[in-house]
Amino acid sequence: MTSSADSSLLEDFLAFTLAGGRPSVASGVAPSGVRWTWQGEGVLLLEPAKAPTHSVIASAGIHGDETAPIEMLSLLVADIANGRAPLAARTLVILGNIGAMRAGERYIDDDLNRLFSGRHASLAGSREAPRAAELENAALKFFDDAAHPKWHIDMHTAIRASVFEQFALLPHTGAPLARAMFDWLRDARLQAVLLHREKGNTFTHFTAQQAGALACTLELGKVRPFGQNALARFAASDAALRRLIAGVGASENAPLRVFTVVAQIDKQSEHFVLNVASDVPNFTAFPIGTELARDGEYRYRVSHDEERIVFPNPKVKPGLRAGLMVIDTTDATLASLD
Repeated sequence: MTSSADSSLLEDFLAFTLAGGRPSVASGVAPSGVRWTWQGEGVLLLEPAKAPTHSVIASAGIHGDETAPIEMLSLLVADIANGRAPLAARTLVILGNIGAMRAGERYIDDDLNRLFSGRHASLAGSREAPRAAELENAALKFFDDAAHPKWHIDMHTAIRASVFEQFALLPHTGAPLARAMFDWLRDARLQAVLLHREKGNTFTHFTAQQAGALACTLELGKVRPFGQNALARFAASDAALRRLIAGVGASENAPLRVFTVVAQIDKQSEHFVLNVASDVPNFTAFPIGTELARDGEYRYRVSHDEERIVFPNPKVKPGLRAGLMVIDTTDATLASLD
């Protein structure tokens, strides 16, 4: 059983992690009968008493200032431990960029969510690089002998407001889109989903590509400091995640808009200019011919009747993404699902 000295690990996983706590033993059994294993800072394996039916990674804090989903996961761990949240899935809970979480910053040296799929190897001096390698190893180890199906839900909040406040992003691996994922997104009452068309260096792309997981990145509102989140706003996603790990089917079939990336605006130099207001919401629409960015000889003009911009950020480092351009592909995408 879990000792009283280690109970804080399960009762408040967030506080335990921020404090740099280490349990006196590496594993134990919670009051609910769930077996827990501490696999390192911010990484906690939870296994049901009976044989698992599937495997789920639930991660948050890949950006340290995106606090609402971090708090949600900490509450989920406590509820699993005391039996308020049933567990049928072998579940790995991950709190990502702990140094940035402690500092209240998005990241310390480099955006952790751009360092996966081995990109961390090219940034040996970055304080985020070792953490990316640790999380890759933890995910692969977890999924290596995992019960099928495999899921990865990576929860974030956005820097700016959005036309669709809560939306998801699906990584591109070349595999067919899964109806099970779209059913889960509807159950979580996500308003929109964005489909990538190129491979990337995000955590969910890594798990989808390398482990074959059904992986999605959730954007659940705006960045706020710890303790200032109205978690009730994210109740639908929290409930859907709890149903997923409990092995319970979806209860909602909410409408879902689908957008597909048609272009990426990259910052090439410090001369880069993004011609959108600093407070323009994600998914703001622009008509054909609008010049949205320039950088030396480079220009980006809208080439479809309407394109929407997502994640506009001219302050990124040169070489990184300063915005995504998407178009509505709802009807065609939903019709294509198996």
